[in-house]
Amino acid sequence: MDRKSFMKSGHSPSLFSAFLYFDMSFMVWSLLGPLAVIIMSDFQMDAAQKANLVALPVLGGSILRLVLGYLTDVIGPKRTGQLGLLLTMVPLVWGWKFVDSLNELYIVALMLGIAGASFAAALPLASRWYPPKYQGLAMGIAGAGNSGTVFSTLFANRIAAHYGTWHVVFGLALIPIALVFIVFTILAKDSPNQPAPRKLSDYGRVLNQRDTWVFCALYCVTFGGFVGMANYLTIFFNTQYGLSPVRAADFATVCVIAGSLFRPVGGWLADRVGGIRMLMGLYAIVAIMMACISTLPTLPVIIVLLFIGMMALGMGNGSVFQLVPQRFQNEIGIVTGIVGAAGGLGGYFLPKILGNLKLSTGTYTPGFLILSGVALVCVVLIFVIQGAWKKTWIGSGGKARVDASMPDSIAS
Repeated sequence: MDRKSFMKSGHSPSLFSAFLYFDMSFMVWSLLGPLAVIIMSDFQMDAAQKANLVALPVLGGSILRLVLGYLTDVIGPKRTGQLGLLLTMVPLVWGWKFVDSLNELYIVALMLGIAGASFAAALPLASRWYPPKYQGLAMGIAGAGNSGTVFSTLFANRIAAHYGTWHVVFGLALIPIALVFIVFTILAKDSPNQPAPRKLSDYGRVLNQRDTWVFCALYCVTFGGFVGMANYLTIFFNTQYGLSPVRAADFATVCVIAGSLFRPVGGWLADRVGGIRMLMGLYAIVAIMMACISTLPTLPVIIVLLFIGMMALGMGNGSVFQLVPQRFQNEIGIVTGIVGAAGGLGGYFLPKILGNLKLSTGTYTPGFLILSGVALVCVVLIFVIQGAWKKTWIGSGGKARVDASMPDSIAS
């Protein structure tokens, strides 16, 4: 890759702003993942209730991504991002000062989805500045903001232990969000190549296209798998291996780092070798790793398995979004919202599957076997559909292309 060509082809301050907005929003979005094992000392919860607590922010993010995706196309990604940052402060203030029951905490958890919805504004902000040949890398860099999860798993429980309360973590999280709002306001700039605002009926037509649902299914597994595991791993390590809250969060951090850092690698490799090849290989790796994890081996072994599995999920995120902007250039905002919502739903159901099956069977084995089977279904789905893709909008090598001569129904 020609670094100078990449830098000149887009707008670096906006790319950085998109990453920063996404990064700190992800930190807030995933706060309850590590904190759950500390919060349960205040509110007694069974395995299903703990899973529900960490799953609700993901559900909220799924719903609100559709809203932010629409706003991105109507008022632009910058204004949408500013609005998202301001609204993110609401559940942080509530969690800091006013929560005193589990039901209220559930409401705060759902509202944290506002931070998760940042996806629908951050990625279009970056994507619209870059030409098709750099889409994978640009989206990968912006999307690497999911590394914000690392800050939650690494520091949240330490801060709570130091101050003797988990409430203060929400208060301190307001500081980076406020700083990011200032930086984002100064540096971010909407691309001059903004698509014209569409009517809701236009986006309804997007939902009638098969490829929209295929991308939703694929991203439901990659992104949903990453965010779901990132939120649940602290509980898993604490419950299965008896680790302390801080120690369990540290091990979760190691695994989350893999998924975060390798997302841009996935986008870059997809640009080089093709999204189809990348995704089929990555889903196969995830299926194998989940099957191995279902045996619940010793702690060192499971750390390695989870590290590889999270790395593959992170790279899969980048690979999926190497293809999405190529297929839906003119509707990238709403499609990002739709596909991102599907990813969020995956992240909602993963903790629910693991937590509920743990409660009913007494072991995590069935849950991980189901996740392995889902990844295998994705391999089969891509294998079946790749022929149609290569005949329309993907080259024979599996690399995305956008031809000026392509019909609007395919290129848009």
